[in-house]
Amino acid sequence: MSHRDDFDAAFARCPLIAILRGVEPREAVAVGEAVVAAGIAILETPLNSPEPFESVRLMAAALKGRAVIGAGTVLRPEDVDKVAEAGGTLVVSPNMNPAVIARAKALGLVSAPGVMTPTEAFAALDAGADVLKLFPGEIISPAAVRAIAAVLPKAARLVLVGGVSPESMKGYAATPVAGYGIGSALYKPGLSPEDVGARARAFAAAWRDLGSRA
Repeated sequence: MSHRDDFDAAFARCPLIAILRGVEPREAVAVGEAVVAAGIAILETPLNSPEPFESVRLMAAALKGRAVIGAGTVLRPEDVDKVAEAGGTLVVSPNMNPAVIARAKALGLVSAPGVMTPTEAFAALDAGADVLKLFPGEIISPAAVRAIAAVLPKAARLVLVGGVSPESMKGYAATPVAGYGIGSALYKPGLSPEDVGARARAFAAAWRDLGSRA
């Protein structure tokens, strides 16, 4: 299977992406194991974390076959190369850089650039993006999501990132949002793997609850 197939399978099981901003290599595997045990199998380490490529490398090796591991805040094509070298298969960015998207696709990685407008969304899709990261989610209302989605191809996959909590997810249940990136409400430096696991379980339960109401 391709990396896209692996991502699609994990996303179909639980469309939540764990954003482990600030995680350190010494704790990365334990935190990753706790997240995966809770049912979330897509994890990213933002590149503004300490030694992010080492954390990606360690989690990719330890969670191989059980989770999709990647990096976030990827701003340059050369960093895409480093993600691939570390064993990561997902490239997430806060912005829409066609060169980053193109490099990710050239290496067979999954590309998830940040967009906020229809113009950015169409440009990202034209460049080959697999997922559209709606960011910052705090200022993209459910009404805005519906308006943007109305003009996009039906197959476009929208993931809301920024300010997501188990409670705020309910407000987007009736929108075309397909998944959520979860950051500080899931992980922040200083939390133990047990704490992160408990938060991950709460998010997974909230997603299942939304699905049962659909």
